[in-house]
Amino acid sequence: MSEWLHEFGDVLLETLRAVSPIVAMLVLFQLLVIRKPLPNPGRILVGFVYVLLGVALFLEGLKMALFPVGELMAKQLTAPEFLGAAYHAGGTQWHAYIWVYFFAASIGFATTLAEPALIAVALKAAEVSAGAINPWGLRLAVACGAAVGLALGTFRIVTGTDLHLYIIAGYVVVVVQTTLAPRMIVGLAYDSGGVTTSTVTVPIVTALGLGLASAVPGRNPVADGFGLIAFTCLFPIISVLGYAQIAAWWSRRNRSTDND
Repeated sequence: MSEWLHEFGDVLLETLRAVSPIVAMLVLFQLLVIRKPLPNPGRILVGFVYVLLGVALFLEGLKMALFPVGELMAKQLTAPEFLGAAYHAGGTQWHAYIWVYFFAASIGFATTLAEPALIAVALKAAEVSAGAINPWGLRLAVACGAAVGLALGTFRIVTGTDLHLYIIAGYVVVVVQTTLAPRMIVGLAYDSGGVTTSTVTVPIVTALGLGLASAVPGRNPVADGFGLIAFTCLFPIISVLGYAQIAAWWSRRNRSTDND
């Protein structure tokens, strides 16, 4: 217990060092530029303490649970005894790791759907669009994109192909979709790609990538283990733009049917 408290104290101190410049900048701007006193300073102080404790506990939880579990799952799914005949027929053949792709897709879908930042963006999008944008539909579209992106990203790690080929091809698709999708959804689609990589998704995705690159023969964790987050950002943009295009097409089809 004492060892954990000492370790948590170090994390808390490191968090204080990281957060203090942000707080100091906000206070300086409030007092020296805006020249007004801080509203509810006691409440702000209590909130600052909550932030410190929350971030410190979150970082400690990452080290104790999420990172080890992500790496453990990657190692178990790539163990020769789990892969069986498929591994012995060719350890680096892409089809030998089919369960890794399913696991990555499942994790991508579940963590993205539970991402607090995405929930907030989806609710705001529904609010400003007067209900035209369904928050649940948006979240499902983003989660499906993240699932496909992570599955493809793990496939890239297994096969050892170049990351830039996937990213360039993906953004070519995004550019084409941007010219065809309804204008009101374009900015939201791009933001949806960013909010997928937040507090829940990033730790698990990072651990999965590093664990997979460490377990697959011939892969380097530094050269091959990173890059999954880029897939998690890119493919939700494609899925949201595609979702908007399908919705627009369906709406036009219904209107033409009603006119007939």
